Parts: sequence; C-alpha cells; structure tokens
Amino acid sequence: MHSGILTATLTKGRKKSSITEILDTLFLILDTYFMYKNKRFFAVIPARGGSKGIPRKNIKECAGKPLIQWTIEAAKKSALLDRFVVSTDDEEIGRIATACGADMPFVRPEELSTDSARGIDVAAHALQWANEESGPYDYCLILQPTSPLRSVEDIDECIRKAVDTNADSVMSMYEISDMSPRKFKRIVNDKILPMAADEGATTADRHDSEPIYKRNCAVYLTKAEVMLRGELFGDDSRPYIMPADRSIDINETLDFKFAEFLLSERRSKKGADQQQVKSKA
Repeated sequence: MHSGILTATLTKGRKKSSITEILDTLFLILDTYFMYKNKRFFAVIPARGGSKGIPRKNIKECAGKPLIQWTIEAAKKSALLDRFVVSTDDEEIGRIATACGADMPFVRPEELSTDSARGIDVAAHALQWANEESGPYDYCLILQPTSPLRSVEDIDECIRKAVDTNADSVMSMYEISDMSPRKFKRIVNDKILPMAADEGATTADRHDSEPIYKRNCAVYLTKAEVMLRGELFGDDSRPYIMPADRSIDINETLDFKFAEFLLSERRSKKGADQQQVKSKA
C-alpha cells in the first residue's frame, strides 16, 4: 500500500532548498511509515451480494470498472490505513475484489448478509476478526462501494481529524443547498401543512437558515472501542465536509448514472491534463 512513497518523498526532499521544507518532508515520511501518531487504522469495504435496488450493483460496471474497484483503489492509495478487507457473502464479488487487489480473508456469516443486518454489526465482525488476527486496532473505517467518488485524500483527512481531535467518530458530510427547514411540508387530506414552521405569505428564502448538512456515507470512521460496544457515533462525533460532486451515494439507478457521468468526466479531465503536460515537455 505504501511502496514507492519513501523513495518519491526523499527525492522530493532533495530538491528543496529550504531547511523548513526539508523538515516538512521528513515529518511526512514519519507520518507515512509510522502511520499517524502511532495509531492503527483498519477499514472494511462491505459488499453483500443481495442488493435490491440495483441488482449486483457492487460489481456492476461503472465508468469502465466494477463499482467496488473505485473504493478498493482509493483504499490502496491511503498512506495511513494499516489494512483493509472486503466483507462479502458472495463468491463472485469476492473473486472480483481480490482481482482488484483487495484482501478477502473470510466469508461474511449468513446472519450478517440479510436485508435487516446492520452495517455496524458487519463492521464490528470484521474488526473483531482483524483484532484477533493482527490487532488491536485503534480505529475502524467503513468504506462503502456505493461512494465511488470518494478520494484517498478524503480517507486520510478523516483519519487525521479523528486523531487530532480525539473524537469518537468522524463522518463525511456535505452541505445541502437550498434546504430551509421551513420548506418541508406534510400533506394531510390533500392540503399542504407546515412540518415545523409556516413559511408565511411568501416562500422561504434559501439564505434564511443556517447551513444544513447530511451524511454522504462515503466515510464512517469510529474508535474501535466505541464500535465494539455497538455504537457508530459515540459521544463526540465530528464532521468531515466533502463537496457535492464527491458525495454521490448510489441507491437508485439515477444515482448510478450520475456517478458514472461524474467518474467519466473526471477521467477525461485527467487524461486531458496528462496530455497537456506531455505536450509541454
């Protein structure tokens, strides 16, 4: 997961003329190779086979790759994750995940593969396995395959925030635009009624209220001790804010199509940027 980082970082350091910049580079090496402040981080990518909204969505091709591959690639690039595994009950998903470079050291138990199984129980099962096999770990991350636009920077910044703040958990979120609570309504007997407060004679202005945020499901990071007692958030839960274009959570076909469009656009832009660099060389 970390091969090549040390060489690249040292090379980068030799090109620096400032002592401060060289020291910054050395600290980066320490952060990378001794992980982050002597904490250990384990991640689970949950991918059961029985998805309902979009059948087989975890391995459905999305912008040229199986959906799960986008999350596996981001996890592999992390400089701070000690280990990550895929938790699945499905042989085909396991085979594809392994081909993409993921570790699948166990088959998820049947009781954790039902529609009613809770995500935290799936993660806790994987964490317990990891603790017994190579632990103990300090933190556990849940990286869902249905968030393919999440970047490696998002993963590592959540880790840094969790440790730096000593929070029980860090959750990735995004700001919901144009979402005044006064716009929420109930419909009773075909009449529109206020959910909380009436808008009055005019519609609510989008700037009337404080910003509202929603979890985007891209990164759930929880202290291991908190997760193992059955809690996902704990008493001190902190936000990591992501932009809307990286906050797509795939549940329906429209979500899938939108994610595929954004991934294709990102890949095209990356290709164009690389071509521009080559033309200038």
